[in-house]
Amino acid sequence: MRSTTTVLTAVKRLSRPIAPCSSHNLALNVQRPLRRHASTLIATTTSSTRSRFGLVLSAASFRSSSTPSNTRGYASNPYEGPSDSTRTRAAVGVSSSTSSMSFLSPPHPASSAPSSIPCQPFTLRAGAIFAVTGLGLYFYFQKEKAKIQAHKEQEHATAKIGRPNIGGPFVLTDQEGKSFSDQDMVGKWSLVYFGFTNCPDICPEELDKMGLVVKAISKSHKIDILPIFITCDPARDNVQAVKAYVQDFIPSLVGLTGTYEDIKKCCKAYRVYFSTPPDAKPTDDYLVDHSIFFYLMDPNGKFVDAFGRSMGPVEVENKIGKYLSLWNQTDGKEGWSDMK
Repeated sequence: MRSTTTVLTAVKRLSRPIAPCSSHNLALNVQRPLRRHASTLIATTTSSTRSRFGLVLSAASFRSSSTPSNTRGYASNPYEGPSDSTRTRAAVGVSSSTSSMSFLSPPHPASSAPSSIPCQPFTLRAGAIFAVTGLGLYFYFQKEKAKIQAHKEQEHATAKIGRPNIGGPFVLTDQEGKSFSDQDMVGKWSLVYFGFTNCPDICPEELDKMGLVVKAISKSHKIDILPIFITCDPARDNVQAVKAYVQDFIPSLVGLTGTYEDIKKCCKAYRVYFSTPPDAKPTDDYLVDHSIFFYLMDPNGKFVDAFGRSMGPVEVENKIGKYLSLWNQTDGKEGWSDMK
């Protein structure tokens, strides 16, 4: 703060006109120490202090430059000391050929006007490119849409074709020794399951589930579904073995058996896989690998749906209930199950 006050005092003294003296040497002797003192203070002053007092010194320089002077820097009167402009230049330590005080003022950023991007006119070429691109995208999406639609139609057609292929004519023997054929299923809703009496766990579980579904449908829809068990092991499952086996489940369960060829034909009609050897004997000990489904057949003897082991009795009951409602709505017309 003290340096600032000293600089201001020196500037004011240099800016003030000096009265005429009788001796030119006296004026020079007075001003030389002041010039040296001001130059030393300005050199040691920080750039921020110089900027702060740049305007004051610039004003002093402007006022001094308005006084006419000769080439030597002295006033017209030989008895006057150096002119104001000379004193100002001496105070700041710059020659007359340079721009005095320029470093004391803060730099002014160059003003740059925002460049504007000229708008390009819409040409015929741009319009043609836009039109071609739009048409290309349109035809591409139309082609993809047609592919998806064709795929859906193919799946629907495959589903329709696959339904009649499950089920078909057969003639077997029930647990009472009577003949039982596919015609005995006409006019009734039926659930058909393929297994064997020596099955340790899966077959009993699935037949129990079938019994629960039959009872639930009978109670909720007042419809009696016919449960049917068909053996895949005719070598060991004769009429007596089947009769003893089905008694452990729902009373209305029908057990069917027959010759190996008859069983094979029936399994093929229902797309059931089984691994019973054709030359197996009743005394042989083996397990039978087979498909684990029971099939829902409508009163026309047509296949409706298949229910796997992963489906619980409640889920199976709900699905069968929907089929029963749809059957009633369509009066059992041909292809009614495809309307779901």
